[in-house]
Amino acid sequence: MSKTKIKFVCQECGCDSLKWLGRCPGCGAWNTMVEEIVSKSQAGKQNLPPAKPRPITSVDIAPLPRISTGVKEFDRVLGGGIVPGSLILIGGDPGIGKSTLLLQAAGEISQASGTVLYVSGEESAAQMRMRAERLAKITDNLLVMTETNLDDITTEAGRIKPSLLVIDSIQTMFCPELPSAPGSVGQVRESTGKLLRFAKESDIPVVIIGHVTKEGNIAGPRLLEHMVDVVLYFEGERSYAFRVLRAIKNRFGSTVDSGLFSMEESGLVEVKNPSALLLAERPKGVPGSVVLACIEGARPLLIEFQALVSTTCFGMPRRTSAGFDYNRLILLLAVLEKRVGLLVGNQDAYINAVGGIKIDEPAADLAVCLALASSFRNVAIDPHTVVMGEVGLTGEVRMVGRADLRVREAASLGFKRAVIPAGNAAGLRINPSGLEVIGVNNVEEAMAAVFYD
Repeated sequence: MSKTKIKFVCQECGCDSLKWLGRCPGCGAWNTMVEEIVSKSQAGKQNLPPAKPRPITSVDIAPLPRISTGVKEFDRVLGGGIVPGSLILIGGDPGIGKSTLLLQAAGEISQASGTVLYVSGEESAAQMRMRAERLAKITDNLLVMTETNLDDITTEAGRIKPSLLVIDSIQTMFCPELPSAPGSVGQVRESTGKLLRFAKESDIPVVIIGHVTKEGNIAGPRLLEHMVDVVLYFEGERSYAFRVLRAIKNRFGSTVDSGLFSMEESGLVEVKNPSALLLAERPKGVPGSVVLACIEGARPLLIEFQALVSTTCFGMPRRTSAGFDYNRLILLLAVLEKRVGLLVGNQDAYINAVGGIKIDEPAADLAVCLALASSFRNVAIDPHTVVMGEVGLTGEVRMVGRADLRVREAASLGFKRAVIPAGNAAGLRINPSGLEVIGVNNVEEAMAAVFYD
């Protein structure tokens, strides 16, 4: 007979305890300990032969075959396509477009590589048909299934042997041998483990969708991200059209690439020239507008930063940031007041990265400083100027990575002048014709270059 016992498991980190606790001892979250019944049975044991060691020189290193998804930006992030037998996890906010992206990829793969099985525990077959018709991905090789029992899903997938198996989503799946509810830590962990074994044994790639918590992390135990081969995050603001697909973990490729999409009526559309699209409606000759040359993944990207500085009506000035780190904004305002002499202590300051793009690299510091100074002085910056650089607490402008790519992108879009760190200007390997490169050592020199030349 099997023995059962009760334990309490944190739904955030997976830490367990024999008694209920108000605060998780692992992650410190409150009211996340949920009762679960653990069953100990001999049925779960497997008598597998032990692995034998062998010389590393005898290991085959043939290139891994890949399945193209038909979506170039998706293939770019994956490193060239989907590797057979891999387990891929995609996370993102609700309604951001995860199911749309995978249904588009499933439709393309079903037309080029064979049968695709799309399993949904959240939508009915009719809803999936309506979505596929809207995306124009109707094909007989795209099989849909509404099921949450993972044993039935793997049995059917083993019979069909599809080119790709999509699970939407892992939080709705359950294993019958576990008494806990779907979405609990135990169910998510065991379901992912079963899918991992299925993918490795059958050589069928599996893509699973994961929900995220309010902090932006994939719901379930942190072990989930360690079990899978690839972890992708689909990011963006629902009120904006742009979406960014980033690789956080990739055992078969690099994690520096990112894919850019635009959400349209017909689904997700790849953005081939994002810089030109982001700058298409940029106002000319308006104070507080600066163009930044940043790096999104492995590609250069030009975006507009807008700033608004005005005298506050309250005792405490307000600072608001959209698409840029708030604490970094406070730091740069202090640098402008202490090192440059701009009296912004009684000024409300607002900063916005146009297009809903979130910038978290230090190279945006100089652009934010110049945008704030332009709005404070009510003096416009030349619209054909692009800037980049990290700003330190002493007001110095530090070097940034991949300056050549940034400068080349600015020249290709017709910019005439680039204000960059002096260290980057000295080591620049290329100097495109028609682009004046100005190296600056501190924020004062950058302001002199853009305001007085």
